[in-house]
Amino acid sequence: MNNLVAIVGRPNVGKSTLFNRLTGTRKAIVSDEAGTTRDRQYGKCEWNGKTFSLVDTGGWVVNSDDIFEEEIRKQVTIATKEAACILFLVDTSCGITDLDEEVAAILRRANVPVILCANKADNNQDSIYAAEFYALGLGDPFCTSAATGSGTGDLLDKIIETLGDRDGEDDHDDIPRIAVVGRPNAGKSSLINAFIGEDRHIVTDIAGTTRDSILTRYDKFGFDFYLVDTAGIRKKSKVNEDLEFYSVMRAIRSIENSDVCILLIDATRGIESQDLNIFQIIRRNNKSLVVGVNKWDLVEDKSQEALNHFVAAIRERLAPFDDFPIVFTSALTKQRIYKLLETAKDVFVQRRFHISTSKLNAEMLPLIEAYPPPALKGKYIKIKYCAQVPDTAIPTFIFYANLPQYVKEPYKRFLENKIRERWNFSGTPINIFIRKK
Repeated sequence: MNNLVAIVGRPNVGKSTLFNRLTGTRKAIVSDEAGTTRDRQYGKCEWNGKTFSLVDTGGWVVNSDDIFEEEIRKQVTIATKEAACILFLVDTSCGITDLDEEVAAILRRANVPVILCANKADNNQDSIYAAEFYALGLGDPFCTSAATGSGTGDLLDKIIETLGDRDGEDDHDDIPRIAVVGRPNAGKSSLINAFIGEDRHIVTDIAGTTRDSILTRYDKFGFDFYLVDTAGIRKKSKVNEDLEFYSVMRAIRSIENSDVCILLIDATRGIESQDLNIFQIIRRNNKSLVVGVNKWDLVEDKSQEALNHFVAAIRERLAPFDDFPIVFTSALTKQRIYKLLETAKDVFVQRRFHISTSKLNAEMLPLIEAYPPPALKGKYIKIKYCAQVPDTAIPTFIFYANLPQYVKEPYKRFLENKIRERWNFSGTPINIFIRKK
């Protein structure tokens, strides 16, 4: 289900500071290509056992006086279409501005819950000034100070209450949920149309939000699968959106509602910075990955050497995670689209694969004995037992050691690599935990 919360508001009201406060981060998670001033921030926020996604829409406004306000309005319009809840930030030290009133007018017409947040209320005197924001017609303003953290607890309570119980009802469904994601013009719409065909065998539609369906179930190529809502399933509105911002917002929603993501790359352009942005979102959401290289029919040199070079370049750019399948395809000629879907189904099955404890210990303990964790401060670390945790979102392994605090990341990567060598978890992230025995 959609649990995307977007922070909107004019510049310098503290959007990025609030984003950092709520997510506990200090830097942008999704950033645009080098050489531009745009910066998309995306993160996970957990409060009282509930998790939601937060997007800071600030920082992407073009620094040009003549289109400044137009760009902010555009940003707000896109956010109202894609988010489940809007955090509208205003500044108590400045009061209501013309731009605040214009944004409020858009939000009042939008069919999405809006939480009015009066920021920079650092003390009780500042909180009094927040009363004037009732004039915006968006309900009670929540007085917060993103800089000090004051009032953010009440704000988070309100966000969780507004989102409600949005845990997906299909969490235990054994049917794979596949999302096709990628930057604009990579061929997503063409690929989805090729999957669906002219005679669509739609089994059922599951309502996701009041605006559109999130999951659509298909029985195609002998596979029963959900196709997660992407740009190809419904037409984009005719307004002139900022395409890159739109695609990132869309990618976040599609990825979060899927099990397996097909990241579509344009073979004629190679892997670009926005592909890396979307890949980072897939990784942070612990989703399985299949890379599809589309428009392969337009590439002149199709030799094995060129193909190997392309594969090596993709794995190098997406390192350190490089254990994922790559399929060369063409949505236009329908070349290998069945292979792409079949690979996604295989990755989904591998995501649910469970290794018995006896087999895992029989394989891993001799390896650990031969290559033990390096000693630290004269202390020798011994791992005597390991097990895979059942019924987890992604494969999760626990290794029990006498001194778990001394086992560092490089050795965890060593354990993960050895697991991947012996069992096929291609395309799926793995969790490794070291616990006290």
